Amino acid sequence: MAVAIRRDPPMRVAEYKKWVAARPEGERWELIDGAPVMMAPPAYRHQQIVSNVEAALRRLARPRGCWALSNLAVLSETFDDYAPIPDVLVRCGAALKDGYVRDPLLVAEVLSPSTMINDRGLKARFYQSIPSLQTLLLIDQDEARIEVWRQEAEWTMRIARAGEPIDLPELGGALTVADVYDGIDL
Repeated sequence: MAVAIRRDPPMRVAEYKKWVAARPEGERWELIDGAPVMMAPPAYRHQQIVSNVEAALRRLARPRGCWALSNLAVLSETFDDYAPIPDVLVRCGAALKDGYVRDPLLVAEVLSPSTMINDRGLKARFYQSIPSLQTLLLIDQDEARIEVWRQEAEWTMRIARAGEPIDLPELGGALTVADVYDGIDL
């Protein structure tokens, strides 16, 4: 379960960056709706799925000069009180000087029972505010079910289930639902 530090007024990204830099090395924090939230260690199944997604996306991303990465915070010009850390993101271009990404191409979140409402709500709206983002994947831990959000003329969503591919034209290929749940006992 995550632990939040409630503040009044809400913390902004610039203040958060200074605050989190002073935290002990092993702690992982996100800024959610103006409050620093300590991230609990992920469950084993959650981390297995994250590892599968990162490996599959890396295979697609590298030939295009992009990287599939985890543990980086995402920033948006629209939200100055959010700096979430998605489970996996894909970005292209030169290496960053810090751990903050402003230009992800794809974001993947593995849904946890304790964060599911926020991941589908405010956090999804945050991600959809980023102009570079083409795809948002919300991945269920307990069944082979992935919400695939795509930025086209507007954001659209479809559900991908076992046996279905997830086309990723921005990466020139597809991710399969089987790739995501490889080795997972559902």
